[in-house]
Parts: sequence; structure tokens; C-alpha cells
Amino acid sequence: MSDKASLITEDERRNLGEARDRIREEFLFSHDHRPASTGRGIHHTALICSDVETTVDWYQNVAGFPVTVLFENRDLAGSTHFFFDVGNGNCLAFFDLPGVGPAPYTEVLGGLHHIAISVPDQQWREIRERLDQRKIEYFVHSESSIYTQDPDGARIEFISDPLGEMYGELTT
Repeated sequence: MSDKASLITEDERRNLGEARDRIREEFLFSHDHRPASTGRGIHHTALICSDVETTVDWYQNVAGFPVTVLFENRDLAGSTHFFFDVGNGNCLAFFDLPGVGPAPYTEVLGGLHHIAISVPDQQWREIRERLDQRKIEYFVHSESSIYTQDPDGARIEFISDPLGEMYGELTT
């Protein structure tokens, strides 16, 4: 992260901090005064993969998320749409796009930065062991987040903090 901090000047950083403060003041309400959400949760987040079997193996056998359904994608003949159970009724979904040849993962405006999935401490340790066994690169932040990449380069964070918390701060 330190390399990204050098992309802006200290004046730009200060201005961005002031903008955050203004936005926080105008839009962020305390938990007791915050309006209730109109949503029930994220039904699924859909990503693109280059190979169905490799993706199923990684998410089921490394991450520990069982594949729950596979069917033909209604938008592209021959394409597979499939889902993984990531807990609490939440799913992570994928499409392969035969014949399309998607570009490698890249960080772009409007694109995916990373997906953070909350897992219990024991599962967190088991994921780390499986990453080690398969010699998959990762790094640990704050002793509760494992950052790695899936087979197509999407950034995945396995976080042992409970849902609604991050590094001791409430997020909901």
C-alpha cells in the first residue's frame, strides 16, 4: 500500500481528507440515527472465470466453499453459470465465457478491487494451510486478513473478523 501513497502529493492527500470529513459530516449517521437499509443482502456477486473446473477446485477445495449449482448461462450459449455457498445465504457466482476471451484481471474504475469473505478463525487457519500446501502466494494483514488471488487473478480477502466488523470497527 505504501507505493500507492506516493501517487499523490501531501496537498492532494490533505484535500482528500477534508473531502472525506465533509462527506462523513453530511452522510454518515450514528448507528442509532441511521435509517434502516432497504436491502436484504447481496444475493450474489458474479465474476468471470477462464476455466470452470479450475475455479470449482479452488473455491471448493482451497477456500472451503461448496459449489451449489451449475447451469448454462442464459446470455451466452455454452457458458456455465455456477454458484458457491459463502455462508449466511450468500453466494459467489461465476460465468465462463467460451469464445469471448476475457482480459486478465486489472484494477479499473468500476471494476472489482477485492472480495472480503468472513470466515471463522479455524476456517481461516485451514485456508492458510491449504494455500501453503498448494504454494499459493498470499499475505496476512492485521493478523485477521489473508489476501490472495484466485486462479484468474481476482483479489480475495479471507477475514476472520465477524460480519459487521473490521479490525475492531463496526461496519454496519
